[in-house]
Amino acid sequence: MMVQFQHLSAQDARPMIENQQATVADTRDVMSYTSGHISGAQPLDNSNLSEFIANTDKSKPLIVCCYHGNSSQGAAQYLASQGFEQVYSLDGGYELWKITHPDLCESS
Repeated sequence: MMVQFQHLSAQDARPMIENQQATVADTRDVMSYTSGHISGAQPLDNSNLSEFIANTDKSKPLIVCCYHGNSSQGAAQYLASQGFEQVYSLDGGYELWKITHPDLCESS
């Protein structure tokens, strides 16, 4: 049986992120991440993937964020297969998040 990720709306993700109950992984390119990301989100790409998997609490919910909620689905599926217990793909991605929750955005 294949381990599955779940879809998560920005509305449902907000309390999890506000209360630091979830790890947020941002799969967008470095420039996009630097110009703005969800507060507390960690950048995630091929260069730090194995380190992220090794050093991240797999029992804590994991929210994967991309631009619009499309490419994060593949990343979420992969991370679910790597032992993360609760994996979510953020519907609408960062583009929707920054419109609906601008108070929970930061730049590097």
